[in-house]
Amino acid sequence: MTPHHRRAVTAGAVVVTLSGLVLGVATAAPAASAPEPATATLLAPYYTELDLTGDRQVTADDLAVVAENLGATDADPGWDELAAVDVDGDGALTVADLAGVSQRMVYDDGPFELVEADVVAMQSAMNAGVTTSVEITQAYLDRIAAYDTTLVDTADGGRPLHSIITTSDVALDAAAEADAIRESVGMTSMLLGVPIALKDNYNTHDMPTTAGCGCWDDNQTSTDATMVEGLRSDGAVILAKATLDEFAFGFASEYSAYQPAGQTTLVASPYVTSRTAGGSSGGTGAAIAANLAGIGFGTDTGGSIRVPSSYNQLVGVRPTIGLASRDGIVPLALSQDTGGPMARSVTDAAVALDAVVGIDAADPVTARQEGKVPESYTASLDADALDGARIGYVPSMLGNNTTTRRLWAETVTTLESLGATVVEVTPPTSSSPVLPNGFTSVLGEGSGSTNEFRHDLDEYVATHLAPGVEARTLDDVLDSGRFVTSRRSTYVGRAAVTEATYEAWAGPEGTHTKVLAEGKVLVTAMLDDADLDALVYPSGNPYGTQGTNLRLGPNTGLPSVSVPVGQAVAADGTVTGGGVNLELLGRDFSEGTLLGLGFALEQATEARTSPALYPALD
Repeated sequence: MTPHHRRAVTAGAVVVTLSGLVLGVATAAPAASAPEPATATLLAPYYTELDLTGDRQVTADDLAVVAENLGATDADPGWDELAAVDVDGDGALTVADLAGVSQRMVYDDGPFELVEADVVAMQSAMNAGVTTSVEITQAYLDRIAAYDTTLVDTADGGRPLHSIITTSDVALDAAAEADAIRESVGMTSMLLGVPIALKDNYNTHDMPTTAGCGCWDDNQTSTDATMVEGLRSDGAVILAKATLDEFAFGFASEYSAYQPAGQTTLVASPYVTSRTAGGSSGGTGAAIAANLAGIGFGTDTGGSIRVPSSYNQLVGVRPTIGLASRDGIVPLALSQDTGGPMARSVTDAAVALDAVVGIDAADPVTARQEGKVPESYTASLDADALDGARIGYVPSMLGNNTTTRRLWAETVTTLESLGATVVEVTPPTSSSPVLPNGFTSVLGEGSGSTNEFRHDLDEYVATHLAPGVEARTLDDVLDSGRFVTSRRSTYVGRAAVTEATYEAWAGPEGTHTKVLAEGKVLVTAMLDDADLDALVYPSGNPYGTQGTNLRLGPNTGLPSVSVPVGQAVAADGTVTGGGVNLELLGRDFSEGTLLGLGFALEQATEARTSPALYPALD
């Protein structure tokens, strides 16, 4: 893998006392094997633009420079080097500027609250010594133990979350290692010591990878998925494996792993536990929404990141096919599969995405990203990103759901108030023999999960499946009896798909291959012709999907970012408390643009709510 890992070191010790605010950085002699100094953007511009010392972050060393130059004015020699930290713009460096610069540090000695904490809050608290990765990791483990399998919702139909398949026996050791790195050389990454939950189709060398199926309870792989390697390299703590719809088949999030033959479990949404958390990454969605881990990762073939993100008020990123390696992830249909982050904020999603991008020879499609990936996606996080943006929508994609239509109207008002132009787009109704109905043909193309699953799973089995696992074919899965037995006909049908059928569908000249290629051209032309920064549409309705909207990203390979915009209220007559996300879709490798637009919308609406059923533990 050629990763884009972000690294930085904290500078030496300086303590500045300012109006009762004490800022300090504990230091120790650098270890012999200390990480390299920063070579890429580590943080969003808010935390970097006042850097004076060249380490791409505001630290106590920058405060020392300001303190040494208090009283300097724009008439003095060398002002050009100091002008950036004249925060109030009065042409002189004063104590007010020192205070302004201090606010840009990822450093805060105030109390730390785990519930709804983002990576900036975690890093601030760990840098200040208010908490540690070990303490944060243990706190998440405590929340999992207290909440995940406990019935806390006593309303009719209330269910336990069942969002976690297994927790790591070595997570606390990894957290202790992260704490040692921080003590030695400082914050080396925005993910250093941050606990992560992975959908249980990502290979992990220290936990089995079941893909949600009891037939694979013993699939202990010897290596990590490439994306997991990136997370560990950045110092993240792999806390747990999240539940999923078995083999990522559907949206119900029903799984059989670690249960007797014939027994299955459904994942619940922490907002309305009688409802599914969505799928197939439902466990990740429920766990992150309920604050059982810091950041999560899911996979998306036909909506499996964006559905649970919408149901659970999360930011979900479906990256461009080719941005992140799929090697070591149990596949569903590689023509459309991709992994991506699911987070409580756009900032967290951007930081997480930074850790997993890169070219990987084991997944040749990643070669497409050469020269198209920024230093850091956090550099695009700008509250003014919507000012001047052109956002397009196709009216037929809005649907008629009362909640969704209300929130759409409110969001349009917000977008326009932030300086965006919202453009109604009339899509082409014809295109070519491959897309006879134009845009409708793109949305109407089916998932590859039927025709591709057997072929792609066989490749995973040959490359990654642990030698001791007996269920090595779909027929073996059926013979084991350890699967979601209500789906027997689905397994039988997919086992019967021949290599000839696969090639006619997903081969170089396959019908599906041609639709995806031409779909990308058609939708990119829609963006170009209207000079759009993104197309926007609902990811779904409260606990439901909206038409074929979710097919647009998979059937073009283009990236999208799904962002919460609000919840259903009783007057809507839908599902009170159910969330609605809007999805921003853009051109190939435009994740930075989409995250910036999503960040601006998020900052303006603050739409996400924390599930009241899962508060802080006493």
